[in-house]
Amino acid sequence: MSDCFLVQVAIPVPLRQQFTYLVPQALQHPKISVGEQVLVPFGSRQVIGVIIGLQPDENIAFDLKKLKSIVSRVNPEHAIPNDLIKLLTISAHYYQHPIGEVFQHALPVLLRQISPSMPEKERVWRSSTNDVSLLLAQLTKKRAMKQAALLLLIAKHQNITWPELRTLGYSKQQLTALEEKQFIHAVEQELTKFNWQENSINNSDKLSLSTEQAVAVAAISQHKTEFQCHLLHGITGSGKTEVYLQAMEPILAENMQVLVLVPEIGLTPQMLARFEQRFNVPVVLHHSGLNDKERFATWQHAKQGNAAIIIGTRSAIFTPCNQLGMIIVDEEHDPSFKQQDSFRYHGRDLAIIRARQQNIPIVLGSATPSFESLANANLKKYCYHQLTKRPGNSVQATLKLIDVNGQSMASGLTPATVQAISQTIAKDEQVLVFINRRGFSPAINCKECHWVADCQRCNRPYTLHKSQGLLICHHCNSQKRIPKQCPDCGSIRINPVGQGTEQVEQWLTERFSDHSVVRIDRDSTRRKGELSKRLEQVATKQHHILIGTQMLAKGHHFPDVTLVVMLDIDGALFSIDYRAAEHMAQLLEQVAGRAGRASKPGTVYIQTQYPQHPLLHQLVHQGYAEFANTGLQERKWAKLPPYSFQALIRAEANTPYLPEQFLRQISQLSLACNLAGPMPAAMEKKAGKYRYHLLVQADSRKRLHQSLQMILSEIDSIESHSRVRWSIDVDPIDLSW
Repeated sequence: MSDCFLVQVAIPVPLRQQFTYLVPQALQHPKISVGEQVLVPFGSRQVIGVIIGLQPDENIAFDLKKLKSIVSRVNPEHAIPNDLIKLLTISAHYYQHPIGEVFQHALPVLLRQISPSMPEKERVWRSSTNDVSLLLAQLTKKRAMKQAALLLLIAKHQNITWPELRTLGYSKQQLTALEEKQFIHAVEQELTKFNWQENSINNSDKLSLSTEQAVAVAAISQHKTEFQCHLLHGITGSGKTEVYLQAMEPILAENMQVLVLVPEIGLTPQMLARFEQRFNVPVVLHHSGLNDKERFATWQHAKQGNAAIIIGTRSAIFTPCNQLGMIIVDEEHDPSFKQQDSFRYHGRDLAIIRARQQNIPIVLGSATPSFESLANANLKKYCYHQLTKRPGNSVQATLKLIDVNGQSMASGLTPATVQAISQTIAKDEQVLVFINRRGFSPAINCKECHWVADCQRCNRPYTLHKSQGLLICHHCNSQKRIPKQCPDCGSIRINPVGQGTEQVEQWLTERFSDHSVVRIDRDSTRRKGELSKRLEQVATKQHHILIGTQMLAKGHHFPDVTLVVMLDIDGALFSIDYRAAEHMAQLLEQVAGRAGRASKPGTVYIQTQYPQHPLLHQLVHQGYAEFANTGLQERKWAKLPPYSFQALIRAEANTPYLPEQFLRQISQLSLACNLAGPMPAAMEKKAGKYRYHLLVQADSRKRLHQSLQMILSEIDSIESHSRVRWSIDVDPIDLSW
């Protein structure tokens, strides 16, 4: 067997181990390397795994005849780089997840297939002439304004791709129309390594920095060749993006790459637009709105160094980069950076680990930093930069608490709120009404016998979606028609209970019939490009009143919105989750930041049943920083994160007693940790499954992980382990799953 050697392979199966395979001599040339994908036999099937270790047979004491051989090498030119292998290995260990599934998660879909259909060369778009002024005049004359804007963009950024254009809100029809007029043409993209040129930056777009901004940029640039985590705490509208742009410039000028993480796909278009406006460099995108071929193209361009800027959501942290020089995490506090199923990693935390590994700076930006980040800043682990002022004449909005007790409300709006809306739109200014509940109402009931339409699989009320004529469960997505009469007593007096975005939209449309009302939530923006379209309509003042969920809470710039109304925020004040108040404060500050972003002063009305609540008072009168300091002190007294470390063990089954029994047996192990539970989840039944959890807490990460390792080593001996679905969530951010 001297002609063979061994490799350690990570296979995408739910087993926390590596597997050893032989490499036949025929497959050893060219030299096999760590990071390559190989086709291997596993049981009765063949799967694609990743080589994560080489082990010559001289060091092995067991019988090589019992080992299986790899079948073939798969796409060796697309091997995972060593730095990314190290990051993925650390991630699997820290989050206690099967290493093969972690590697599977990091690879594009096309590289997970045995016989993938690799994409052809990507096409890019160019204008047919350098001077497009005459062409623009023709389009303007025909009032084809969107086509004119598209032509101007393509002329400015020659070699722009379709995913970029689509993300920026342009349609295939507009692109085809310009192509048919021969104003633009497509060519196959030339894969050349990114190289900074004199025209790579649009200096006319650069803004003068305030003193605070200049200090932040200087500090970040000072550490541009070494690891340093910078926490940029800037109030909404204070110019954090300009700090990002100017801090990126010296990195890009040295032909290094910048990875930018945003919490959700809705923020990608505006971030892309700002970067495209400033830099004429190759930009690639990574998010769920791209198809498999487009995501593979991003992976390939970043790995080969063709892309200068990579913008993506949390999974973009696993994008291989040829010359990574900086990482930026925008809205670092956002819970969307935490994966809530399967491989439960936190994108922000892995970004910090990756920056440390590669010895590069990382910038965490937020108007409402997470308590964890603020605690690290207080301990001097992060460089802390504050932006306390908005540029120009813009000032922070005034916050007002509106007591709803004893008020005669219409669709959740008090008379004072309705009057403020009327006065605002009379001044030709815009209003944003925020309610974080889509649908018409969260429930329906019978006025005679008080029957409530409940989802039997979740034991929760159906949400009424009046426009679709459906009752929809927002937990398991089951649907049913709206009943015409009560199934219990036969009454036809079935009415909605509570308010959702649909109901508020309907009432405001009827009340302000002379003004345009637009709703922006997941239901109204399902079609591709619909979100960008509606946001552009708001920016051009085609709508006077905006109604939306947290899709509108962060990042968007609405210069003419001077009044923000927040409905139904009281639930977070009494949640079982100790993080609820933190998340409520972050959401409130982010939504309030949409008001008065230009020179016009803004006002925020916060409707509440508890106007005297100390948390609300502190937030409104002293600001988020003081609120966070108080919250951190309370966490310290209670020995809660970030002053302790937690893992949540979840279990669910079709039978109610099994999850509790399973977790109770775990709790009886001799662990050097504090345990809470087992206890029913806040939502005990979901999609027909009964759910329990066990909270494990320790005063150090080392002790927590030692306990988790002990649990994992004993879990197979628990009789009911195969009859429940269980998972471990390290550093959970949602205890009310």
